Amino acid sequence: MSAHHIKRLVIMRHAKSDWPGGVADHERPLEERGHRDAPQAGKWLLKHGVVPDFILCSSALRTRQTCTWVCSELGDKAPTPKLEDGLYAASAKRMLTVINHVPDTVTTLMVISHMPGVQDLAMHLASRDSDHDAYMDAATRYPTSALTIMETEKTWAELDGQDARLTQFKVPRAK
Repeated sequence: MSAHHIKRLVIMRHAKSDWPGGVADHERPLEERGHRDAPQAGKWLLKHGVVPDFILCSSALRTRQTCTWVCSELGDKAPTPKLEDGLYAASAKRMLTVINHVPDTVTTLMVISHMPGVQDLAMHLASRDSDHDAYMDAATRYPTSALTIMETEKTWAELDGQDARLTQFKVPRAK
């Protein structure tokens, strides 16, 4: 892949959430560990030079809170996130439809959403030349705050399956 044509997709599962009684699923907040772990994802992205220029975030409270923590760590490099109702409880196919509508001027896209859609999306897009260890990690476990980094030469509209190289799978945690 020639470096100037590569697009990066960062798929993130929201940080650890709470389940307080009487609260609708869409309004579930992060729990204490989630508030500690979510900023670590932003720190990891910054340290590894994976800075999104566009973020699509599920409209659920726990994903919005995760996104706020990530963006606070990215500082002035953070783009203004776009809340996307269609990413809440979305299947991989639905997430991919949302991604397919991202403008091609975006070179690094971050999607913050939910299980099982995030894991299913990563597995659906992963090409045969993906990093084996990263692929196996993403396939067998996808804990809260997990990040999957993928690269493709395709436009966002052309992404449809097995056409993005899974390069890294990381689960940033607070010490």
